[in-house]
Amino acid sequence: MTTSDDTAQSVPLADMTAAHASVTLLERLADKLGGRASVTAVYGEPVLSEGITVIPVAEVGFGFGGGAGREVGKDKTGEGRGGGGGAGARPIGFIEIRDGTATYKPLRDPWADVVLPLAALLVGTALPRLARRLAKRRIR
Repeated sequence: MTTSDDTAQSVPLADMTAAHASVTLLERLADKLGGRASVTAVYGEPVLSEGITVIPVAEVGFGFGGGAGREVGKDKTGEGRGGGGGAGARPIGFIEIRDGTATYKPLRDPWADVVLPLAALLVGTALPRLARRLAKRRIR
């Protein structure tokens, strides 16, 4: 993140090296993304209906990275730059406030609710059969 001392010493574009440009880019990305990472990004605006307050909850993540270059050979050519960033959010549940009591209710993944029980059923059915077959082989 930039400080007032850093911004006061701006470097002309012609004198900017790839390393300095990358650092500047990363500082700008951190300022932009950091400014958007607030409580309202995680907890949405409360919704009030029929005496029940619902507050949406999300998982928010962000990241950024950058690159630099170097001078190569006698001609000192080959300067490079790079950088990027991103942010994402996904709903994970909600907080329900009813009669002064707050309850967190996660959003469930329908695939996990179906696939995991089915897998447990298949394993529970196949495992005893497999054990019986192995026991018969040992007896022979």
